[in-house]
Amino acid sequence: MTASPTLSKFRQHLILAVLMFSQLVIWLDNTILGVALETLADPVRGLGASPAELQWATGAYTLVFATLMFTTGALGDSFGHRTVLATGMVIFAGASIWAAYANDPSQLITARAVMGIGAALIMPANFAILLWTFTGPARATAITISSTAAGVGMAAGPVLAGLLLGHFWWGSVFLVNLPVVVLALAGIAMLVPDFRSPTVRPLDPAGMLLSISGLAALAYGLIRAGQVVNWIRPDVWAPIGVGLALLVAFVLVELRLEAPSFDPRLLAQRVFGGGNAAMALLFFSVAAITFYNAFYLQGALGFSPMKAGLANVATAVGAVVGAPLGARLVHRWSLRPVAVPAMTVAALSMGAFGLLGLQTPLVWIEIMLLVQGLSVGMMMPVTGALISILPLERAGAGSAVTHTARQTGSVIGIAVGGTIMSVAYRRAIEPSLSDVPEQVQNQARVSAEQARHVATAIHRPTLAQAADNAFIHAMHVGAGWIMLITLVGAAVLVFALRPVGKPTGLAQEPADGRAGSGRSATEATPFRVR
Repeated sequence: MTASPTLSKFRQHLILAVLMFSQLVIWLDNTILGVALETLADPVRGLGASPAELQWATGAYTLVFATLMFTTGALGDSFGHRTVLATGMVIFAGASIWAAYANDPSQLITARAVMGIGAALIMPANFAILLWTFTGPARATAITISSTAAGVGMAAGPVLAGLLLGHFWWGSVFLVNLPVVVLALAGIAMLVPDFRSPTVRPLDPAGMLLSISGLAALAYGLIRAGQVVNWIRPDVWAPIGVGLALLVAFVLVELRLEAPSFDPRLLAQRVFGGGNAAMALLFFSVAAITFYNAFYLQGALGFSPMKAGLANVATAVGAVVGAPLGARLVHRWSLRPVAVPAMTVAALSMGAFGLLGLQTPLVWIEIMLLVQGLSVGMMMPVTGALISILPLERAGAGSAVTHTARQTGSVIGIAVGGTIMSVAYRRAIEPSLSDVPEQVQNQARVSAEQARHVATAIHRPTLAQAADNAFIHAMHVGAGWIMLITLVGAAVLVFALRPVGKPTGLAQEPADGRAGSGRSATEATPFRVR
């Protein structure tokens, strides 16, 4: 069903607004949770969650989101993308209520995983409706505009979280999703046609099981590595090995399918594969550095949730400005000279966390966060370009690959980034624990939050100071690694977007390796490699 030509421009714009609003809950939830992490770690005001539990509270959502997204995309072909989108919104709302009233970290982690199911239903259906609604050059423009929903969510989330945590209990940060869901559902019902693909893609239960099991095992092993001293323990290397084996089996299974939900063959294309690898590394780094920033502002610097939320607005403002700016520069100069410097600057801005300390003026932190948001925002046209090089009949599969790569990067980023921080913190705090009781030592080793709490209880301000210094050291170590990983992503982009032969448009290199996609280069994408 190709209904877009029958829709008026006014209705197309209204549908785009509804789709952006539907995405908003996903981005609101991500940024709101970031501000709430410090509160959730507090044994009195929150749930007393350990760093590993907070990694899972963040990662369980992203894990389910990443591994179900390519399968849920096929549901829209069978039941209609509008129906799937509305179902995802309802599940997201129900899981938000569950998360708000969780009694312990395990309940919160489970609720967050269910929220990931809702998000996995929302995103592919959202993107499919956008592709059906818009054609030609308007499609690439709509993709870019739609991506600003992330910036709006990033801007509003921290402020809302700070406001709510300043006046209500921590669960209120999840209830803020409910009015957004209600308004989005009303817009979906009134404005969005029930688009369906003429070719129904089969579901992929084997791929879903292998991917979610593989990523969960890998993430568990990586997070577990941050909790123990000896990494040769079976509960560290065994899950990592099993996870990698399951992911290899997942790829092999998908390669054997005639119409896979997640098509690894698309990654063999230099531009599409390399671009997605670079974006996965970028999201790896963003997830890890955001995790650090939450504990730096509220824990080490002692900011209130509201002050921390306002401080994080700089990142969101940068992203909101960077996305359309990047798109305009790409139209003028092409993708490579914009994306590669943007990712390089993003890497340096993340590495700059290694220069922050307990006495760093707020203005320097704000400048650094603004630059980080601006550079990451300027990378968003890469996503539009990667999708736009695909023929329409493969856009759904390409969207699944792209979104899965990004969310997988986030999952591993949270696991690895948190583990680096935990290991470095534990080593740094150890010399300060020699003259305190063993029970206090065990609590202080868990996290800086636990160390500050027990230091207050036993009236040992020197222990709290040592915890702050140990955290700053751990953040510096992690920031260095994150910067290097992001620079690797920039190098991948240099390779992926290098011109071959005479200058060509991205659309002239079909991602499936076949000529004659049925769309002109102008209709496919306005982006150029060089």
